[in-house]
Amino acid sequence: MHKIYISSKDSNARLNEINLNDIKTNNDCQNIVQVFKNKTKQKFMGFGGAFTESSASIYSKLTLDKKQSIIDLYFSSNKGNAYSIGRTHINSCDFSLGNYDYCKNEDKDLSSFSIERDKKIIIPFIKDALKKARKPLKILASPWSPPYWMKTNGEMNNGGKLKPEYRKSWANYYCKYILSYEKEGIPIWGVSVQNEPAAKQVWDSCLYNAEEERDFIKNFLGPALHNYNFENKKVVIWDHNRDEMLYRAEIILGDPNAYKYIWGTGFHWYEQGDHFDKVQKVHDKFPDKKLIFTEGCQENGPHIGSWKLGERYANSIINDLNRWTVGWLDWNLILDENGGPNHVGNLCSAPIIVKNNDIILQSSYYYIGHFSRFIQSGDYIIESNVLSKNLKSLSAIDQKGNVKSIVLNDKNIELNFKIVLDSKKYSLIIPPRSIITIIFK
Repeated sequence: MHKIYISSKDSNARLNEINLNDIKTNNDCQNIVQVFKNKTKQKFMGFGGAFTESSASIYSKLTLDKKQSIIDLYFSSNKGNAYSIGRTHINSCDFSLGNYDYCKNEDKDLSSFSIERDKKIIIPFIKDALKKARKPLKILASPWSPPYWMKTNGEMNNGGKLKPEYRKSWANYYCKYILSYEKEGIPIWGVSVQNEPAAKQVWDSCLYNAEEERDFIKNFLGPALHNYNFENKKVVIWDHNRDEMLYRAEIILGDPNAYKYIWGTGFHWYEQGDHFDKVQKVHDKFPDKKLIFTEGCQENGPHIGSWKLGERYANSIINDLNRWTVGWLDWNLILDENGGPNHVGNLCSAPIIVKNNDIILQSSYYYIGHFSRFIQSGDYIIESNVLSKNLKSLSAIDQKGNVKSIVLNDKNIELNFKIVLDSKKYSLIIPPRSIITIIFK
């Protein structure tokens, strides 16, 4: 029996299951979604979000039952969004409670390296998620800034660059981090070289041009990972917006000595315009390297109750995954009702907001769930073709041959459409401002 799930702005439907036979149909339609189950594309890795110190600080203060609810909502494959990947920060980020690093003052040999601060609230949060996840979580760790004493501007905020004399120490720093986390029972799947290396931010940031990032990988980070027997750890470049990702990839992946150390290109969504074409172009130019969306959120506050929030997520997921992206990571897992805490006031939204120990589920939580609950690690994205100016769609197939198709209507009108799979046609009506997931068993 086929199944359908729906979330709709103008009703109480939030990932509600209904029978395909019970949905309104209309054979008279111009909108067609074609699904080609034999045209498989990339093997998918999973969905996830970020374990920041800010999120962990909120989580740590919750009652046990609320903590369990948060973990279930995100990581349970039965009751939640079935996340299978995660991201966290090496040293502090803007969504930390303040600037910090893991060494005491200037320590080129890293003899004082310690993750004691992370052990207080971040690591317990990650461990609770690891216990619930169906498969071991793949954790990506990203630095926002080296320690202040390694930098040209002498601080972790406001950009600056890594001093050349500290490149070897900084490369070893990643390895020390991986070792320390794995001693705590948290396997690190991979690292990105630098979060947003082209942005001088008032928070934790560090600037690399493409040549500097390339040379750091091939001369320092790649060799350090190999020296520590971490050659299986994935190295992700760029970790910034789509608009410049092709230029960045061409310079870094164009160097064979850097290329050999790199797993793929990470990207965000904060630029003007979507630039989805750049995602496709990076794949076309470097088809042997992977693509992963590493961060996205709605900026400028929590946007509690916004329906556009979820639609922004769905639009990005559909377009990114249709262009060979293998993993998709949201930003903070939890924030408070102000969109923080954030040590420089860079307040943002999250799919789960916590206010006075109450859990608020945003539209983004449900919209992500329309993908993450059904497209699992190991599934394959398949070719689909949308003959419509109004609808967007994504399809995948699992190892049992079940096809999952997600259809987004972000318009203010009800739309008739046909979904064509093999030789079968299904006529459906999707309400305005709605998203549906269809499981063809």
